[in-house]
Amino acid sequence: MNKLVLLTLMLCGIHAASAASHSLKYFYTAVTAGIDFPEFTVVGLVDDEQFVHYDSNSSRMIPKTEWINKTVAADYWDKETQTLIGSQQTFKANIGIAMQRFNQIQGVHTYQNMYGCEWDDETGATGGFDQYGYDGEDFLTYDLRNQRFIAPVQQAFITAVKWNNDPALLENLKQYFTQECVDWLKKYVSYGRSALERTVAPKVSLLQKDPSSPVTCHVTGFYPRGVMVIWQRNGKDLDEDVELGETVPNEDGTFQTTSHLTVKPEDWKSQKYTCTVQHKSLKQDIVLPVKEENIKRNSDIKIAPEVSLLQKDSSSRVTCHVTGFYPRGFMVTWQRNGEDLHEDVELGETVPNEDGTFQTTSHLTVKAEDWKGQKYTCTVQQKSPKQEIVLPVKEENIKGNSDIKNGSSPPMGIIIGCVVGALILILAVIGVLIWKKRSSGYRTTNTSDTGSEGSDRPAVKA
Repeated sequence: MNKLVLLTLMLCGIHAASAASHSLKYFYTAVTAGIDFPEFTVVGLVDDEQFVHYDSNSSRMIPKTEWINKTVAADYWDKETQTLIGSQQTFKANIGIAMQRFNQIQGVHTYQNMYGCEWDDETGATGGFDQYGYDGEDFLTYDLRNQRFIAPVQQAFITAVKWNNDPALLENLKQYFTQECVDWLKKYVSYGRSALERTVAPKVSLLQKDPSSPVTCHVTGFYPRGVMVIWQRNGKDLDEDVELGETVPNEDGTFQTTSHLTVKPEDWKSQKYTCTVQHKSLKQDIVLPVKEENIKRNSDIKIAPEVSLLQKDSSSRVTCHVTGFYPRGFMVTWQRNGEDLHEDVELGETVPNEDGTFQTTSHLTVKAEDWKGQKYTCTVQQKSPKQEIVLPVKEENIKGNSDIKNGSSPPMGIIIGCVVGALILILAVIGVLIWKKRSSGYRTTNTSDTGSEGSDRPAVKA
């Protein structure tokens, strides 16, 4: 299962080619039964931003962005779902066929397909790609120019010959990659233009655990994903002793990345070292000199929390959810009419977030008529805010949370939900490791302006 974790990191490294380049990509993943993952998962991305999702547990295609949900016709999701239910059965059969060809009778195995298209809205240039993989290795690749499938392994020869001798299939693929996919991509870009083409400038800081550790250039809060981080010494680019980290998403839809420079303190104190960040949102590059006053160490980093009130329904306990804070130390107190409460209060566990910050919860068991008739508040005190955060328990401040179950610990519910979502994404994009030369995508069948047909294609049996 280590391979699955690595695949998620690989996905995070996909970047848009340029500001004018757009892409539509789909990732299909089938996994053998018997493990705690969906047997079939599909993720669709426009400009590397996920906009649709399907998995065999829910058996339903769902929107992942507001713009796609608002712009397609009402029957779009039903028709997409029916197409993918059919693809699910085909992929289940194909993973069995692949196992037979590799003389495998058990174990965890994966069969993937990633396909899609690209379009440059300045030059009009387009392109398509279609690749299959098995257990993290190349299985089949479609050569769009020559309209032929190429089998890099002997076990795929049978499928390549079969598909290469199917004129109807080859014509369908040509039509799809040269027209249908591009037409859908243009529509999706127009539907979500304000979201897809927005720009958010990065925040850049230099971090170091201690004086003998590598210096980290931390870049966060930027959109779109593509970013360049360059180290220089006395004005010349550095390639040695530099390690570029993965680009990963933040919770707000922006991205963050890191670049690490291994350098002795006496070197960066005696010579001019800089971290330069280039991004679409910037009129001028951000250049941060490596100086003592610019470097933050662990003890210097302070991040204020976000606080929200959650409740499953009016009869459930109220949860004060505190997240995104650093360092770990904090205090959460409940008050009624200005007096601290200790009874009917349960403090949850403090757990780390993926970005290194922390989250926790505190739960108050109180009847709705009580908090509606008296003044209840959740107060958060932590090292980073200048003032304490006080959130009144009022109807307008409470968010419904269907993930919190009675009798269970909400923080674990939240954590499990995040982990499950991450694992589903891992499986959906598992093909990224397979295809090392380029990023790729997803396929369409109809370009109706009504949006009643979807942008995915039926799968083909191996």
